[in-house]
Amino acid sequence: MQKVDKNLWVKSYPPGVPLTINPDTYPNLIALMDEAFNGYPNAVAYTCMGQSLTFSEVKEIADKVAEFLIKEGLRKGDKVAVMLPNILQNPIVVLGILRAGLVVVNVNPLYSSRELLHQLRDSEAKAIFILGNFCHKLAEVISETALSKVIETNVGDLLGVKGRLINFYLRNVKKLIPKVEWSLVSRFLFSDLIKTINPGRLDLPRLTSSDVAFLQYTGGTTGTSKAAVLTHRNMVANCLQAEAWFKPVLKELSVSNTNNKKLNVGTMVCALPLYHIFALTACLFLGLRVSLRNLLIVNPRDFKGFVKTLEQEEFHIFPGVNTLFNYLMNEKNFSNLDFSNLKVTLGGGMAVTRSVAERWKKKTGCSLIEGYGLSETSPCVSVVPVTSDNYTGNVGLPVPSTIVKILDENLKEVEIGKIGEIAVSGPQVMREYWKNQEETKNVFTKDGFFKTGDLGVMDRNGYVKIVDRKKDMILVSGFNVYPNEIEDVVSSFSGIVECAIVGIPDHDTGESVKLFYVVDESINFPLEELKLYCRDNLAAYKCPKHFEERKTLPKSNVGKILRKELR
Repeated sequence: MQKVDKNLWVKSYPPGVPLTINPDTYPNLIALMDEAFNGYPNAVAYTCMGQSLTFSEVKEIADKVAEFLIKEGLRKGDKVAVMLPNILQNPIVVLGILRAGLVVVNVNPLYSSRELLHQLRDSEAKAIFILGNFCHKLAEVISETALSKVIETNVGDLLGVKGRLINFYLRNVKKLIPKVEWSLVSRFLFSDLIKTINPGRLDLPRLTSSDVAFLQYTGGTTGTSKAAVLTHRNMVANCLQAEAWFKPVLKELSVSNTNNKKLNVGTMVCALPLYHIFALTACLFLGLRVSLRNLLIVNPRDFKGFVKTLEQEEFHIFPGVNTLFNYLMNEKNFSNLDFSNLKVTLGGGMAVTRSVAERWKKKTGCSLIEGYGLSETSPCVSVVPVTSDNYTGNVGLPVPSTIVKILDENLKEVEIGKIGEIAVSGPQVMREYWKNQEETKNVFTKDGFFKTGDLGVMDRNGYVKIVDRKKDMILVSGFNVYPNEIEDVVSSFSGIVECAIVGIPDHDTGESVKLFYVVDESINFPLEELKLYCRDNLAAYKCPKHFEERKTLPKSNVGKILRKELR
């Protein structure tokens, strides 16, 4: 039996990508920030709704946030929640909290009061930065939390004169900012904070690489949301791993923009929410490390507005999820965009389907490569080489300083080409689950590998292919059926907008396959032809037995289809 050699994949690395990174390059994230702030102060850090802020301007406001929190009595290690969309305040607040030696608790702004309560209670957050639009949700549950300070901000707070008009419109015309009366807590306005705080030399707490930076809650797609404890070293490591993987493209951009005397290496389209670990590392921290301008998209589901924004921009790197790319391509003006500068499109968060990847390449001229990661791994585990020209159907090679094993049910390594559970070791792997020793013990092997819960296979060149989530696997008459495989086939059928496969109880076979699908309303959809198409492309036991058309499918905060809700 041929076991997987831990160096198998490095032989497949593109030229220029190092085999390892040094996770101790910086003692903490503050040092990484300061290098950016001091190294390219006049470069643009973030652009949102037509307004840009340089790295020096970001540092000035982040320092105000840090000083405010310290003066308000928060101490090193205290938890501060951030419930903001992709507006300018979001990255600045995150950086300010970290600079104060505190722990960031990212919260999905779309959470219900019930979901919000769980996260605030579990994290023991003492303060929260929140958009005014969502304050009514917080007001319903705040008495049951440990919060003592609420810092409210609104969309236009950093957008100058235009911003004041936007805030007036949202509050008084659209009525989207309800007035909330707070009791038992101190309420502050972000707009006042940045006017009144004038930081001198900040007396910041001393942080080590092992100090906690984030309580990053998992998406909860398979159960109750848990918090991965991510240290400064975890985040530094994954930022450097991402940089190492992007080296071939970053070198090309650096030469081009140096010749053009540009301050930024390039522009990253940040449509993924910054409260999600993918954007947090790939956009916010990588942007700091290499001077990428982040183009913040407040509402990526407004596809018409999204395309209109891109019409006015030059962009080079575009991370996203399969559903986002799919819907964008269906927007009528998308094909008219200028893609001449686009070097990398990176899909993560869910499987990239062949049909979407091939359409993207045809429309943009840029390959849609896929990566794999989890909240527990900060998130990046493996990525398709950025030099790849075509859809590969896999999630690439383990990134530098990462070891991947494929394990059987007895936690023994399987031979190359066999399916098993993906297990990961590397400096980006979380320390533990917050306040959950039992679950922490369950997800780590005795030799320290994190068991991902994903089923995968590794080929002879070290490429990893995700088969499915262990919990999503369907058992039909003793045969393993993987939803991803069927969804990839169905999504390539003309007229299918999106789809999801789940298993349902079956008296004869134990479980049977059910397909939920959304179709293009402009056509008369041929369901019988779809059934024939499935039979032509799938073994009989894999073919959907039940079909249900929907107008939409339930999705997570990043657009990942939630099979558990369909079940």
